[in-house]
Amino acid sequence: MGNRKSAIRMARTLLLNGRNLTRGDFADVVLGGRRVGLHPDARRAMLASRRIVERMIREKRVVYAVTTGVGSLSTEHIDPAQARQLQLNVVRSHCCGVGEPLTIPETRGLLLLRANTLAAGLSGIRPLVAELLCAMLNHRLHPLVPSRGSVGASGDLAPLAHVALTLIGEGEVTVDADLRKRARPQPAAAALKRAGLQPLSLQAKEGISLVNGTQAMLSLGLLALAQAVALADTADVAGALSLDALRGSPVAFDERLQRARPHPGQIESARNLERLNRGSTIRESHRGCGRVQDAYSLRCMPQVHGAVRDALAFARRTLEIEMNSATDNPLVFTNEGEVLSGGNFHGEPVATALDVIAIALTQLGGISERRTDRMVNPLTSDLPPFLAGAPGIESGLMLAQVTAAALASENKILAHPASVDSIPTSGNKEDYVSMGMASALKLKQVVANTASILAIELLAATHALDRLAPLRTGTLAEKARLIVRRAAQPLSEDRPHAPDITRVTEQVLRGDYQALLSEG
Repeated sequence: MGNRKSAIRMARTLLLNGRNLTRGDFADVVLGGRRVGLHPDARRAMLASRRIVERMIREKRVVYAVTTGVGSLSTEHIDPAQARQLQLNVVRSHCCGVGEPLTIPETRGLLLLRANTLAAGLSGIRPLVAELLCAMLNHRLHPLVPSRGSVGASGDLAPLAHVALTLIGEGEVTVDADLRKRARPQPAAAALKRAGLQPLSLQAKEGISLVNGTQAMLSLGLLALAQAVALADTADVAGALSLDALRGSPVAFDERLQRARPHPGQIESARNLERLNRGSTIRESHRGCGRVQDAYSLRCMPQVHGAVRDALAFARRTLEIEMNSATDNPLVFTNEGEVLSGGNFHGEPVATALDVIAIALTQLGGISERRTDRMVNPLTSDLPPFLAGAPGIESGLMLAQVTAAALASENKILAHPASVDSIPTSGNKEDYVSMGMASALKLKQVVANTASILAIELLAATHALDRLAPLRTGTLAEKARLIVRRAAQPLSEDRPHAPDITRVTEQVLRGDYQALLSEG
């Protein structure tokens, strides 16, 4: 039934109005190629705000970035006759990005989110601008957007400018039938022409409206959030396997303990852990043994994993609000007929949320690495040293744990929040900036590292459980063990582990282990 609903949703064009874009919609468009368009209500709202901008130009009112320069040049007044040239100059001059380009999903997210915020009708620009962004998505024309160059001050100026450049027929795009692989870059003008699309001739206010906003950091953040949720679920699965591999006790997951400290994430993780190991014959084999309490990396999984879940819930709320926010400057309010200049473009809310996710995932990877160490370390388990078949002549998973340790340590460095940093820009007018794009780029690496750390734990736990046969882990956890086995054969002798780690990491990021928790 769920798949049928998803197919029906994907078949329908998503109509943007700037108010009700969801994370599911985002995934459908960005990853699935769902078509998008402008809602009729959005067209009406955009036309109404456009009329106010045009009236103010006729009346020679002072409007930031319309009849003034931008940034610290806002004191320079611009003749209305030069308004169009100003917008063109803003786009061209702000294209200063460097570094590797954003991926196709990141770029598609940027296009979608920018179209949606403009569809709110608070920017004072023509519907044609948002419609061209939608058309580029539908034709799979993806601008080459350098990933670095934004301080998250007036939003992501440089990345957004590189998008705007392609809308006016300059810069480069790729035309990607396969959303997983970029094609060869080509001039935007030629690609637009082949798609039957006309490049924009920017009007007053339209250049600044295209480059002001948080959509680059937000696009990366939404993609990272979806993966982070999968990692949190996977950590419960991996932890359940490790618990049995180390002959740990599920008593610490008793719901009465969680209700005495009712953090939502803690309760959810404890329920997952208890359910995953239900029916374990390993547990029954050591019930009543002399061990009273397990190490924290086992006993405190609900508390640590749960704190990660609660942090992700905070970040999710923040990013969902940002998805449907107007982050342009100035904003046009049609009911009052006013144009107000403010700071909705500032990336601090998003930057903070992304830093929180990075910190949370660093905790998740840290405790996972400790569980892996306990399984391979002859000082902390009753398992063969490093899970080797013939310890001494074989090293088993000795270096796999070293890799997990290296990644966990790298995460600690990357977890330093970018959002607490700032450097003045634009002649000190932008004197406190968010560094939100730095938060997003760091988080991207933290996600990748944590996925590999969890993959190593899953491998270690599965190999450890082999040593306990014929005893079996819980019914649901056993399904997880078999998923690992699809990617990695039993460890009969030393072999290169990198291919196994890569394949299991792909399973983790694909959500294979996350899906287990939806089973009854």
